[in-house]
Amino acid sequence: MKHSALFILFALLSLPVFAQEADSTAQPETFEYEWAGEKFTMQKYFIVFLKSGPERSRTEEEAMKLQQEHLAYLGGLYEEGIINLNGPSGGESDIRGFSVYNVATIEQAREYAENDPMVKAGRLAVEVHPWWLAKGSGVK
Repeated sequence: MKHSALFILFALLSLPVFAQEADSTAQPETFEYEWAGEKFTMQKYFIVFLKSGPERSRTEEEAMKLQQEHLAYLGGLYEEGIINLNGPSGGESDIRGFSVYNVATIEQAREYAENDPMVKAGRLAVEVHPWWLAKGSGVK
């Protein structure tokens, strides 16, 4: 009985480890949809809003260096196919820009977004939401 209890405890404690490994190879959720006689595969993407962060006090030189690192980071994610759309927003809103992440989970999108040098420095903060879109569609 004691061995059974230890085995069950070990199995339960191991679940998060196995779940994390499965996430690294997980595919985004999809479903089939028909509209106006045409079939589409809908996919769950994650839209990340980049908002003004709490740490806005930087010298102009520091801000420019962070901006270059930020653009290089996001450009690299785009090249890898992790980000599908990316860009700044206009106006005076707290939302400074957004990115559409092509990953399987909201946790993956948040992790990538929080590794942005601007977010790490506190100049930007992230807000992540799931977003369904026809797979392969573009802006027209």
